[in-house]
Amino acid sequence: MAHIHLGEGSFPLWALVLWTTAGVALISVVVYRIRQGETKTHQIALAGIGAAASFAIFQLNIPVWGGIHMNLTGLVGILAGPLLGALIALVVNIFSAALGHGAVGLLGANTLVNASEAIVAYYAFKTLIQMDWDSFPASASAATLGLSAGAILMGVIIVISGVNGSALPRSDLTIAVAGLVGLNLGVAVIEGILTGFIIQFLVSVRPDLIGLGDRTATEESTGVTA
Repeated sequence: MAHIHLGEGSFPLWALVLWTTAGVALISVVVYRIRQGETKTHQIALAGIGAAASFAIFQLNIPVWGGIHMNLTGLVGILAGPLLGALIALVVNIFSAALGHGAVGLLGANTLVNASEAIVAYYAFKTLIQMDWDSFPASASAATLGLSAGAILMGVIIVISGVNGSALPRSDLTIAVAGLVGLNLGVAVIEGILTGFIIQFLVSVRPDLIGLGDRTATEESTGVTA
């Protein structure tokens, strides 16, 4: 949902190096853990579907305040897990940058932003499910939290980095970015609700895909529902 739409050369060199290094470090850890077998087979299949869906909706840009859109990273994180979710964020950003949607130099920063959305959404969803929340409020809340985390991180990255050629002092830039973050937080709620409906449907037909197969079987055998 959150995405830095600035053009090439917008960030100073030190910021590009910083965020690219951080992005490479994150993806390196993700790849290492995947190679250790910390993913399930069904998550790999879901990752491919999630990547295609995320990329498709990511290209539908609303030209408001630099551009806003949905990208389903919260949903991707819940379905594919935090590791594959982070990789999907990287892949979607690479293909998007190749189409001119986002600067190539900002791949590291945007990958951090979108990967954080998937990671936070996944762990928030698991936590809420363990607290016996129903699938809809758990997934809607988790996706909203993840997307909100990404929006805030996006704002922090822009404010820390500054924008080359901008005449705004840092205080005014912070205010402008805060407005953009606020707009994205509103979109996060909408995308969170959409994610809730999708997860609720999947739980009704294939709860095993969400990792809720055992829970659903127990509820059916006892006659108890969340």
